[in-house]
Amino acid sequence: MAFIRAISYYLPERLLDNFELSSIFPEWSIDKISSKVGITSRHLASEDETAGDLAVKAAESLFSEYGIERESVDFVLLCTQSPDYLLPTTACIIQDRLRIPQSAGALDFNLGCSGFVYGLALAKGLIAGAMAHNVLLLTAETYSKYLHPSDKGNRSIFGDGAAACLVSETGFAQIGEFVLGTDGSGYDKLIVRDGGARHREKNGKVVQDESGSEMRDDFLYMNGGDIFNFTLKVIPELEKQVLQKNGLEEKDVDYFVFHQANKLMLETVRKVCSIAPERFYLNMEQVGNTVSSTIPIALKDCMDNGTVSSGMTVMIAGFGVGLSWGGTVLKWL
Repeated sequence: MAFIRAISYYLPERLLDNFELSSIFPEWSIDKISSKVGITSRHLASEDETAGDLAVKAAESLFSEYGIERESVDFVLLCTQSPDYLLPTTACIIQDRLRIPQSAGALDFNLGCSGFVYGLALAKGLIAGAMAHNVLLLTAETYSKYLHPSDKGNRSIFGDGAAACLVSETGFAQIGEFVLGTDGSGYDKLIVRDGGARHREKNGKVVQDESGSEMRDDFLYMNGGDIFNFTLKVIPELEKQVLQKNGLEEKDVDYFVFHQANKLMLETVRKVCSIAPERFYLNMEQVGNTVSSTIPIALKDCMDNGTVSSGMTVMIAGFGVGLSWGGTVLKWL
């Protein structure tokens, strides 16, 4: 068995609120931004602040808050799509910066909105295979560095941040069985085309998609409509499969914490899945969509405000870029 033993997170100091956004894009009112995406402000990494920097700060917060001995960590997993370098692995750099023993394993994995769930699955596998006792799972993203200044849609949604989670052989929340899925045919629905091996150099190319939105090869592009439809297709089935795999019925789940994509998408998913509002987490107002960190940030906030407590069963689900999705249940002891 594997358990969550600690959760913490870190958000950059720089704030971009809707007042500033509406001054940049006067055709968008403050109320329109808030009502559409459910976000009033989002944190942005500074010019010289990387995902690795954010992850280190989240980990240091976790060590301090829970009294975790860094010498006890024997594996570091970092989920990020904005690594410090193409190579080496950012997790290796983090191992040194955090003074984690050199006997620890360390690796990055490139996933977005489903990354925390996948990371828990990897960490549980490492513990089940007796390859680790204490896995430091980090999620960190600086999507803001991929956004074009005139991309008002994505700039209103995404925020930067990092979370740290210690997965161990003991803890306060038992990690259940997983359901994971992938549809790589939709890889281009959320993409940064340039900078990798297939398109190494920036080309400045700008075209319009079928909805009239601009696609810039040098910056992040998201086909919002297709991502929305994908989510509505996979999440109701994912919920059913997670319940079945864990031997549960819907009434056995006390609370649902899904990836905090945007307000409209989550409200639609909630209604399609017939989940009552009081059993469903929706609170991205102050942080925005922090990609792989939305779920651990949400879990930490739920613990701190008493929404999630001892004896409760919580379903978590991530979905998005890849296209990929994943879910499991967490049972608070």
